[in-house]
Amino acid sequence: QVQLVESGGGLVQPGGSLRLSCAASGFIFSSYDMYWYRQAPGKERELVAGITSAGSSTNYADSVKGRFTVSRDNTKNTLYLQMNSLKLEDTAVYYCNVPRTRLYRTLDYWGKGTLVTVSS
Repeated sequence: QVQLVESGGGLVQPGGSLRLSCAASGFIFSSYDMYWYRQAPGKERELVAGITSAGSSTNYADSVKGRFTVSRDNTKNTLYLQMNSLKLEDTAVYYCNVPRTRLYRTLDYWGKGTLVTVSS
């Protein structure tokens, strides 16, 4: 029932910008903290950014702090990631994630990802 669909990825030059979106459905979006992860070629998945359910608090990986901004629109059930000053190292598949706890067990739900390629 839970569905997360990422979009907005593509090819961008170093120093450029891109905005990713994650359309969520199948759960009460406004009740859950949301996260962006990414997985670069040959590397493990890493946490990029997180945002609380009401959007009042955010956190970022040190590698993207000051360049990326996570936000959400609870009226549209959509999560965003604004990426500025992109670097080659930002190349990765970006995933939307929502951890949901039910009966004391936490389950992670993921989108299929959207590819961001930073290249000149």
